[in-house]
Amino acid sequence: MRKHIERAVREHAASCYPKESCGLVVQVGRSHRYIACENTATEPNEEFRIAPEAYADAEDLGEIIGVVHSHPDATSRPSAADVAMCNASRLPWYILSWPEGDLRELQPVDQVPLLGRAFVHGVQDCWQVCADWYQREWGLEFPSYQREDGWWEREDGPDHYRQHFEAAGFVEVDQPQRGDLIVMRIGRTAQDNHAGIFLGTDPSLPGEDSQVFGPGPFLLHHLYGRPSEIIVFGGPWLDRVRMVLRHRDKPS
Repeated sequence: MRKHIERAVREHAASCYPKESCGLVVQVGRSHRYIACENTATEPNEEFRIAPEAYADAEDLGEIIGVVHSHPDATSRPSAADVAMCNASRLPWYILSWPEGDLRELQPVDQVPLLGRAFVHGVQDCWQVCADWYQREWGLEFPSYQREDGWWEREDGPDHYRQHFEAAGFVEVDQPQRGDLIVMRIGRTAQDNHAGIFLGTDPSLPGEDSQVFGPGPFLLHHLYGRPSEIIVFGGPWLDRVRMVLRHRDKPS
């Protein structure tokens, strides 16, 4: 980060304290500019949100090359949400502890492991681990579905899995095969709210140690508030199943 950008970031953090400051680093030609943004989060003392319109305005000026925010009265250590959002944005993130003043750079990784990832709703959640498995195993790409935390608790919807599975290329089947999407209902909820990948008797994931043993069958999934994992798919899990979905482009 260039010195004049760092000075602007620190000044912005000081002016926003005790709320989190946030902004974007934009390259315009050969020069870099810091664009101070309004934090539109519901709880700006605990998190930040940059409105889509602010991103669009910054893109009109040049190329966005970094995302910046402050951690008031905390260290610059990134949270699980920071790491997940940095990876999703594919941009460097800069975190400034304030008023301590430590500035940390966080670089995105190209491919987040399927196992052991932290749960961040809308970025690293049950649907995303499934989508990432399909992309890596079968080369399938899905739209970016916008979803608010807690959507499954509303009686009037949205019912995301049932509303979108046909358009996403899935058909409902009776018996699961490896690679099928298992849609479940976890807890007392109004909507089907969980999904995982049925792995059959083979829990292996290329480049990752599943550390799961036994005859199976196995399921890759990511429960709310827990790391993603592979489990033996049986017992009470079977009672939670609502749909078994197979993609039309499943390899033969």
